[in-house]
Order: sequence, then C-alpha cells, then structure tokens
Amino acid sequence: MRNLFALLFFSSIFFCFGQHQDKVDFIKGDIYVSPVPLAKEIKGGVVYRFNVLQNVDSVFLDAKNMTFSKVELDGETTNFIQTERTISIHKKFKKGQSHKLVIEYLAKPKQTVYFLGWEDDIDWNEQIWTQGQGKYTSHWLPSFDDMNEKVVFDIAIQASRKYNVIANGKLVLVPFESDENPVWLFDMEKPMSSYLLAFAIGNYKTQELISSSGVPIANYYYEKDSSKVEPTYRYTKRIFDLLESEIGVPYPWQNYKQIPVRDFLYAGMENTGATIFSDGYVIDSTAFVDKNYVNVNAHELAHQWFGNLVTEKDGNHHWLHEGFATYYAYLAEKEIFREDHFYWKLFSTAKNLYKISQEGQGQALIDPKASSATFYEKGAWALVMLKDKVGEEAFKKGVSAYLNKHQFKNVTIDDFITDLELASDQKLSGFRKKWLYSKEFPREDVETFLKSKNASIHRFFQVRDNDINLEKWLREKRPIQFKEALIDEFQKEIVEQGLVFLLIQDVNLKIRQKGIQLINKIPAEQKGLVEKLLKDKSYITQELALYKLWSSFPESQKAYLDATKGVIGLPNKNVRLLWLLLAVATNGYEPQNTTSYFDKLSGYTSPEYGWEIRISAFQYLQEIGFSDEALTNLMKATNHHSWQFKKFARRLTNQLLEDKDYKARIHNLIKKLNEDESRYIKTKLN
Repeated sequence: MRNLFALLFFSSIFFCFGQHQDKVDFIKGDIYVSPVPLAKEIKGGVVYRFNVLQNVDSVFLDAKNMTFSKVELDGETTNFIQTERTISIHKKFKKGQSHKLVIEYLAKPKQTVYFLGWEDDIDWNEQIWTQGQGKYTSHWLPSFDDMNEKVVFDIAIQASRKYNVIANGKLVLVPFESDENPVWLFDMEKPMSSYLLAFAIGNYKTQELISSSGVPIANYYYEKDSSKVEPTYRYTKRIFDLLESEIGVPYPWQNYKQIPVRDFLYAGMENTGATIFSDGYVIDSTAFVDKNYVNVNAHELAHQWFGNLVTEKDGNHHWLHEGFATYYAYLAEKEIFREDHFYWKLFSTAKNLYKISQEGQGQALIDPKASSATFYEKGAWALVMLKDKVGEEAFKKGVSAYLNKHQFKNVTIDDFITDLELASDQKLSGFRKKWLYSKEFPREDVETFLKSKNASIHRFFQVRDNDINLEKWLREKRPIQFKEALIDEFQKEIVEQGLVFLLIQDVNLKIRQKGIQLINKIPAEQKGLVEKLLKDKSYITQELALYKLWSSFPESQKAYLDATKGVIGLPNKNVRLLWLLLAVATNGYEPQNTTSYFDKLSGYTSPEYGWEIRISAFQYLQEIGFSDEALTNLMKATNHHSWQFKKFARRLTNQLLEDKDYKARIHNLIKKLNEDESRYIKTKLN
C-alpha cells in the first residue's frame, strides 16, 4: 500500500476548483481501496490536500465505523479523535496555509457498499457496487456528508484480475495482464461532491459509443446478456446528443459509463460520469414495449448537469435536481417517441398530481421532505410551465447561464430563478407563488396548457365531459394515448357494454393489453380470440392471456402450457414463474416433472436472483406451499439491503408465523442461519 501511496502522491496534480467553505477548503483527494469481499470490508487509504481560509483549531471528516491504522498531517503522525461517525484533528490551522492529510483505514460498511454473490459457487454472479446518494459515501471513505464540499477525486481500486473494475473518471493506469491482483487508477479532472463517488466490480463486457461531441460512452453488460445490449441501450447516443443540444452546455465530464447491477436500491443513480442502474432494465426487444431503460437512461444522464455539475445547497432546493432531470428525460422521450407521447405523459402525471392535491396530500417544491411525486413530476411540470411562460429562447438562455455561472458549485432555487428573470426580462414572483411555494396543483392552468398544445388531449376533454358513444370512439382511428385514456376513464362502462373484446381485436398492442386486463372469465365463443394473445409481442400480455385462458378452460390447460413452455418474459421472469406455478398445479401435466418444476420455482427464491424475481417466486409458493429451501431464503431476506424486498419478506414471514405448522418449521430452520440472518426472526419468535 505504501508504494501505491507514493505513486499517488507524486502523480497528484493540484487543482483549485472546489466549493469554498467558510474556513477550510478541501481541493484534492487521492483514494485507494481494496475490497475484501468475504469479510465485507474495505481496506483503504486517502490523501487529502486542503487550504485554510480562516484560522481554525480543528478539521474533521465523516467516517462511519472505521478503524484507523495511520493518520499523518504534512508527513508527521498526528493525534486524532474518533467517534462512530467522524475523525477529527485538533490543531491550530492558520489562514493561508496548505496541508496534506494521509489516512489509512479499515471500513466495515453497514450500507453503501454491497457485496453480492460471494458466498456461492457461481463466479459470474459476483458483484461489488456502491450507492452513496445523499451522504453515505462516508461508510467506505473518510469524506464529506455535506454536499457543499467539492473535491477533485482520483480513485485507485485493487481487485482480482478476473473482474472488471469501473469507477468515476478516466482509466489512466491499465493493469498488466500478468498481475493477478492489479490496481485500476481512475482520474477525475473536475471537483464533485463525495456522495457522487462510485465504483462497481464484476464480470462485464462493454459496448463502446462516442457522442457527436466526441465524449466516450461505455455501456456495460453481463456476457450472458449480449443479445440484450441493443434494446437495453437503445437510443443512448441519441439521448446524449439531444441533451447536450437542448441544455446548451457541453457534457461536463471526461466520459460516461452505465453499469447494471443486481438488487440495486433504485432504478438508477447518477454518480459522476458513471451511472449505476438496476439490471431489471436489461431487456430484450419484446420486453421493450412493456419496460425499457429509455426514461431512466435520460434521467440519470440529465443529472450529470443538474445535480452533478451544479449541486443543491441542501434539501430545500432538491427541485433543482429531480425536477430538472425528470423534465429533460421527458424531452428525450418526446424526441424519440414524438409529441403525442410527451403531452399524454404530462396528462397522466397531472392527473395523479391533482388527485394527490385533492386528497389534501399536496406539497410545495420547496419542502425538503416532499415526496418523489412532488420533486419529480410536479417539478417537471413547473419547468414545462416556466418554459411556456418565458418562451423557449429565454428559457434555454437562462438554463445555460445558470449552469455556466454556477458550474462545480452549490446552488439555491433563487440562483436559478434570478438567472431566468435576467434571461427573460420578466419578474417571476407569480410563478414562484403558484409552482414553488403552493401545495396545490394548478389544475385549470395545466388543462388549458394541454388543450392548447395537443389536439387529441383537447378532444379527450370534450369527449370525457359529455355523454359519449364509447364504441364509436374506440373504433375510430385515434392516437393510441387517446384510446388508453378513454379506457382508463371508462373501464366500468366498457365492461358493462361488452366492448372488451373490441379492445382485444385492436391493431395496437397496448390496447389489446388493456383489454385482456379487463377480462375475468373468457366466454367460450371468444376463446380463439384470446388464444392469439399468447403470441403477442408483449410479455405482460402473454402472462395475462396464459393465466386467464388456463383459469377459464381447464380442458385446454395442458395445451396452453405447451404453447408457452419456453417463454421467460421480462427481467423479472414473469411468464416463466407463472408457468412453473401452473405446471405444478395442473393435474396430469408431465407428472414425472412435477417435483422438478416445484424445485425450480423454489430455486428462484435464491439470492442468486434479483429481488423482483424472488418476490414473485415467494408469492406463488404461498399458493402451493414452501420448501425448506424457500423458507430459509425467505428468512434470510428479512435482513436484505433493499428496503422494498426486506419489507415484503418481513410481511410474508409474519403471515407464515401465524400458521402453527409454518411456525414450527421456521423454528427448526432458524438453526441454519447466522446471527445477522436470524435477527428479525428471533424477535418475532420471542
């Protein structure tokens, strides 16, 4: 480690970027980390260089649950004070001085760094990845929970040769092929908040692209998913080029990477130049219509400007991150899927936001505790209406001025509004009051805007508010979104008037899908019509058709299973999991394989698979019974790092514990678990 530190010291370049704090300004950080997967630890070190802006008697870093083996200030060992959350050095630091701080440590992160697949024998399944959103990087690196501290970070990562190592910045030290445990060194040129630091280690291949402006783009994928690269990353270059043009400021970092990981906590995370996202978005072409990566792709890329280049001062200004990223993602979808898609998406979000407002749950965009719906959708709507108010030219001029003026700094909402007022030569106090400070959602303004911008939405409002001939409107050639909105608005009437099978015959897949969703039991005379949907180019439609046909026609169950035997479905294996359940539940269907099919369904509860797959497997097993393997996997899941999955697992476990037979089985199986895995179960048993 000492030799590596020497390399980092001498290769360090001093940069004078950075958000200047009141008293001390950290300007450069050279990081070294060596993950220890089986122990779930990080051996690391960091060299910080900082300037003293005012006389102070201490400096501190956020550092959670770390052990420090070396702390040096300006080449000399120094005393420090450590708590569970920080490390601080007490010394008289004088204004105008520059210092170098060296720290070596061992971290045992309880969150933020996730080690997956290291306790089984499946090599391709092994991953390590980080998620530092907000203020959590200090679980693996002595750093800054305060996002106002901007630092130029370089990061060196030591790992086995058999893995790919990915991190922020440009790879400037390429490992020798003969080195079995090499170091990858990544260089960053510009400062950033430490919550945006990230790395991922795993088995990946790479698709390489170059934007029209010459920025290298690397899209990572698992080798087994080579056929899914194109549909997963479809439109990536187009999105990149569009955002550079629309925002009017060049992409601010050296390169851009996108890395899918298993069991990610969210859809994606916009780490500086290196988006990590859920591999639940790794899809084939058929899945594209039901679940694609386009919006997440554009959203996380937009954050490279809004959030990364300019960063909110604190949570009161979170609109400047999420509202802007959502808005520009909508613009990317408008470019790809056209105007009808764009305006009808706004229509859909407005409908939801108005409902929330009517229920008394509306929130202001300046509320730091506002919901995702407020920050994302209402935030995007605020920008749509602001652009409409000031005009496209002034809006783009103001956004560009705002980004250039505050680049690599922290910002407030006032900073943005001031720049828009200057660009548009308008006072925006009315906009502030209505869109930023008010908890209400201005329905009338929104409806007027939508009617003026999109003819089919204007027509929808006319039709919705009058007695209508549903069959006439559903038969007519209209934009797909118009028909979808009618179906959503008049579901009960469509069923009562017997129009469901009109939908199933529609030329558009999405309308057929909405039709099958409205069917409970299929009449015999419509059997053939629904059977065609087993071959529809949608895995959701196939899943719905399989289940409803199987339920409606017991005499044909075996034929339906044969017809869908090889279908896997979406990344959550929706068709395959349903098929396994039905194969087990169908009397006389391949009886020699019933046990095997049950075991396969149980096997999908394993940590080898993503939590979305596991949830479905657990839900289906609840219908037909749990194997010991599945029960053990469920108990382990009660302490999973994903809050969504953990919540599900605990709720299901609580239900099973109400059954005396399951409770007895769980009591016996708990002996196989370690202390962490059994903690929640023991609290319930006791």
